Amino acid sequence: MRKNIITVATCNLNQWALDFDGNLERIVLSCEEAKSLGASFRLGPELEICGYGCEDHFLEIDTFRHCWESLAQLFERGATDNGLLCDFGMPILHGGARYNCRVLCKDRKILLIRPKTAMADSGNYRESRYFTAYKPISAAERETHLLPDYWEEKFNQTDVPFGVMYLHTANGISIGCESCEELWTPRSEHIAMSLNGVEIIGNGSGSHHELRKLNSRLELIINATKKCGGLYLYANQRGCDGGRLYYDGCSMIVCNGQVLAQAKQFDIHDVQTVSATVDLDDIRSYRASIPSFGVQATQLRQEQGSPNKVFYNDVFLNSHKTSEGSWPKPTESVKLKFHTPEEECCEIEYVQITCFLFPFHFNFAKPP
Repeated sequence: MRKNIITVATCNLNQWALDFDGNLERIVLSCEEAKSLGASFRLGPELEICGYGCEDHFLEIDTFRHCWESLAQLFERGATDNGLLCDFGMPILHGGARYNCRVLCKDRKILLIRPKTAMADSGNYRESRYFTAYKPISAAERETHLLPDYWEEKFNQTDVPFGVMYLHTANGISIGCESCEELWTPRSEHIAMSLNGVEIIGNGSGSHHELRKLNSRLELIINATKKCGGLYLYANQRGCDGGRLYYDGCSMIVCNGQVLAQAKQFDIHDVQTVSATVDLDDIRSYRASIPSFGVQATQLRQEQGSPNKVFYNDVFLNSHKTSEGSWPKPTESVKLKFHTPEEECCEIEYVQITCFLFPFHFNFAKPP
């Protein structure tokens, strides 16, 4: 009997603004690491293909064109092959507006483009200068995005669903998306998705370091899965991408309020991929044990009608047996790794010097 066990992966990536070639290599490496870990779903950071800090270069058409070229190279290099569902972050020009999007792909096919609905505009963020917050036309209508002209010749695809939707696979697994700021908003997208039965939610983020910000981030994710149930993946950029900010990584995987995997917060490696194995029946049992969850799920369907999902009868999210032929055991929870405020101050000083200076190849050798 086939079990509802799945292995998923998320990552820290040291992406640089407009470094399309370097960004591509790091994304490919993270996909290869996810496959080596036995994962069938891989999540990447926000705007990972072009880099989060492109600033006014988001106003240039070339930035969007080069992102599509990079995505095509990811397909050609097999990043999404062998059944790996990848959630990439990139900007999309749709209907005359610029959107910050998640692009879900598998086996060289784009399955869904999901635009961000809430812009980050506080503190150091100015997303509304570059992007538009997406507003669905209606719950019943679905938009379609036309792909570049060469996409049909290369990958036999002309268009793709575009909007606030989630995927539902042929073997009954549902996957949804949040983007960074949406986790922090009062009416977060993960609530409706969870009530609609979405088991896996990925959040590709570009969250910079502030003292004790990680505590708030963890608290939001843990509480979201504790009250709604579900498997929540968080991916973040790590390092500085050419601007004034330092991104502190700490990608993580949380299920039903328990942390299963946590990447490093301060590190100098370009790519770090972490994974976890989960029995989806544990999520369904967890939700069924909360009476109010069932009541509110029914109310939501009465108010909104059928959920806006994209169903593919030829797409499976496969679980993989071990080399011994047995099913992998679900990952046990891990102890959270927090730095004290004093440790954070010391770590951020070290990594900022390292990340800001090393990319420019300064010569630290002593004079003769």
